[in-house]
Amino acid sequence: MPERKIEFPGHSGAMLAARLDMPRGKPRATALFAHCFTCSKDIAAARAIAATLADLGIAVLRFDFTGLGHSQGEFANTNFSSNVEDLVAAAACLGREIAPPAILIGHSLGGAAVLAAASRIPDSRAVVTIGAPAEPSHVLHALGASVEAIRETGQSEVTLGGRPFVIKRGFVEDISETKLQEAIGSLRKALLVLHAPRDQTVGIDNASAIFVAAKHPKSFVSLDDADHLLTRRADAEYAASVIGAWVSRYLGQQEKTKDPEHPEGVVRVAEAEASGMLQRVSVDGKFHLLADEPVSVGGSDMGPTPYQYLSAAFGACTSITLRMYAKRKNIPLTGLTVDVSHSKSHADDSEDLEKPRKIDRFVRIIRLEGDLDEDQRAGLLRIADLCPVHKTLEGSAEIETELAGEVH
Repeated sequence: MPERKIEFPGHSGAMLAARLDMPRGKPRATALFAHCFTCSKDIAAARAIAATLADLGIAVLRFDFTGLGHSQGEFANTNFSSNVEDLVAAAACLGREIAPPAILIGHSLGGAAVLAAASRIPDSRAVVTIGAPAEPSHVLHALGASVEAIRETGQSEVTLGGRPFVIKRGFVEDISETKLQEAIGSLRKALLVLHAPRDQTVGIDNASAIFVAAKHPKSFVSLDDADHLLTRRADAEYAASVIGAWVSRYLGQQEKTKDPEHPEGVVRVAEAEASGMLQRVSVDGKFHLLADEPVSVGGSDMGPTPYQYLSAAFGACTSITLRMYAKRKNIPLTGLTVDVSHSKSHADDSEDLEKPRKIDRFVRIIRLEGDLDEDQRAGLLRIADLCPVHKTLEGSAEIETELAGEVH
């Protein structure tokens, strides 16, 4: 996805470094991403989440808080309140570049920051927290015994994530005094809480506290065995795919735009990364799906397999064909389900006995509901074999393949 480097002034006037991950074509929404404590916009989880959301048509601005990453300013002079001010400034920057953020996403302490900043970003409609503490003061646990030294002497150097940082008394006091419960209770925006039950840095009880304090609409999704920083790419991509699906409900009807790189009627499949099997499927640039393989064969099991998609097409086509026929013939069909399973079996007429030919075998089980007589049931069963996908599978399709222009 296209990526742009941006700079904007933060709370102190220092220039903050940002990256804007853009989708192909016109964005259907904009999002602002806030990273975790002492991390940066380029942490693996931030990159993966931004890239995945861009694939889903959402432009994402991720930036470094003052004094971190590539941003200017002194980290030692910052605190939680200044992070909130940086977030508000980042939202204004995104508004100037494209549109104000509709989605606020915060990871760890960044999650607490977006909860605190949400009321000051009026155009935002949805807030997402990932492994966030219920109160900013939770971060003091990471400082350990240094907290008392900071209170007594005014500042102390601590090691976080293998790097030295100077923490001042003002930071400790500010983060201790800031309370989020009122802000969460008056959020008035849709809230999605993502948290791993085994998170060793920010316990799952924090997710419970955020969820209980918030009013509806609110949702909670477990990140299963992910770690706090979502260091496994599959975990970050799963979180992003959940965000993309969940937030669609709160974005409203999006104007359909034509993308010259993605013509209407084209199903585009693009690999998520060269090292895995996960594929991103985009249909007409508006329906976004995942395809994958089971872990047992080297995949990450984050989506249906290609053959499962083929079975889904067969089942959906059967169901649609039967419903259209029932309506046309006024058959009292009140409901139906179609189960499809796929396997390969040896062909009975294989001529090569040493290497017997295998054929694809689809088993389709149709359940019909309603007050139907035997003739109606038999008629529906007969019509099922006339669905277009059925004919395609039974017949022989003509496939034409060509190489697109070289990509450098």
